[in-house]
Amino acid sequence: MDDRQDMRASDADRQEVVERLRGALEEGRLKMSEYLERMEHAYEAVTYGDLAPLCRDLPEARPVARRQATQAARPAPAAPAERAAPPAPHASTPQAEVVRRGVFASLPTPLKVLWTIWLTAVSINVVVWVLVSATTAHLIYPWPVWVAGPWGAALFGLSVGATQIRRSRQATATPRLPAGKG
Repeated sequence: MDDRQDMRASDADRQEVVERLRGALEEGRLKMSEYLERMEHAYEAVTYGDLAPLCRDLPEARPVARRQATQAARPAPAAPAERAAPPAPHASTPQAEVVRRGVFASLPTPLKVLWTIWLTAVSINVVVWVLVSATTAHLIYPWPVWVAGPWGAALFGLSVGATQIRRSRQATATPRLPAGKG
């Protein structure tokens, strides 16, 4: 009997398994649903025995340097002699139309989730307030404001901060031509 299977796994062990699963996903060995399911099991694993079955049907992970060297050694696919030029963007179509997809489109996923939770909680509270006001035939104090206001303000502040950080990172990441050139 292998005693290692009963030993408790560390966070680093769980993360190593998740990285291996991510590599298998990128190589096309796992479907996204399989990856998500196995990743969930990996983070819930307690022992090495819990982690072992998650990668049992995957080949041994290749080191990143070896994988990159293998990819670099592959010959590049032959380019066709005449490649059609991509269509030029229509002159009257501004670039901003493509970028603007919605108010929350540029927010990180955790903030999108928090906004969804906030909206759901506020909606439920407003519905309860309306039902109570309607059944008592009196307009009662609008207490849902205390649910919506402070938490909405906090989320708004976080969202503005995250948007500003992303914009500043994008501004520093885009190369700019020196003044007078271009």
